[in-house]
Amino acid sequence: MILDFSFYLFLGVVFTGLVWLIDKLFFEARRNEVIQDSTQLHQGVEVSRKSKEPVIVEYSKSFFPVLLIVFLLRGFIVEPFRIPSGSMLPSLYIGDFILVNKFAYGIRVPVINKKIFDISEPERGDVVVFRYPRDPSLDYIKRIIGLPGDHIAYYNKVLYVNGKPVEREFVGQYKGPGQTFANEYIEKLGDVEHAMLLLPARPNNLQGEYIVPEGTYFAMGDNRDNSNDSRVWGPVPEENLLGKAFMIWMHYSDEWHLERIGTIIR
Repeated sequence: MILDFSFYLFLGVVFTGLVWLIDKLFFEARRNEVIQDSTQLHQGVEVSRKSKEPVIVEYSKSFFPVLLIVFLLRGFIVEPFRIPSGSMLPSLYIGDFILVNKFAYGIRVPVINKKIFDISEPERGDVVVFRYPRDPSLDYIKRIIGLPGDHIAYYNKVLYVNGKPVEREFVGQYKGPGQTFANEYIEKLGDVEHAMLLLPARPNNLQGEYIVPEGTYFAMGDNRDNSNDSRVWGPVPEENLLGKAFMIWMHYSDEWHLERIGTIIR
């Protein structure tokens, strides 16, 4: 079990719910009986005074519905994440706040992340958020390059999938934020076309060939020469997947960038 925000949110739901329930079952009626004789007439109108609730009960009744709704939304529907690094440039900038579809690959039990119902499988080109295999307390975001059983090779900054070089088209020198002296390309992974970066002056130290084991996925960053990904720490187990990134809902780094709002992630 990972002690992340979802875990503490779950604890908050359980605690506030139990406080509310226990008070309702054992204490509320008793408090009201003690004050039963407080019924009085005020300007001809009968008014029933209830005893004052303890502060912890009052706050629990207020926060429980809010925490429960947030927990269910984040656990089963959509969860927000913030991009902390430039490994997915130029697709995602540092400071992008993204939304992740939590049920894209199946319904999972929040906190323990155990799948209970299949919906679909990740496809080549999907941008996914997952728990870092070497430290599941950390969330990473990369693009799915290899599916179970695929043969992946990366030589001289050329990506090969099942023996064929992946199509890419040179765009020009990258002019966006977060990276300098990079060349931008449009790469085609199956039906997905996306932008990616290569640093011509950076030596290629991440060469090799990989067979993707069953039940895992090979993930790489779009900023190919500046990404810590499956070329370093291996494939991503299916049970580590948290969802598919689909939209940028806000951006803030040094300032607001309103033009990023609503950008669909491809």
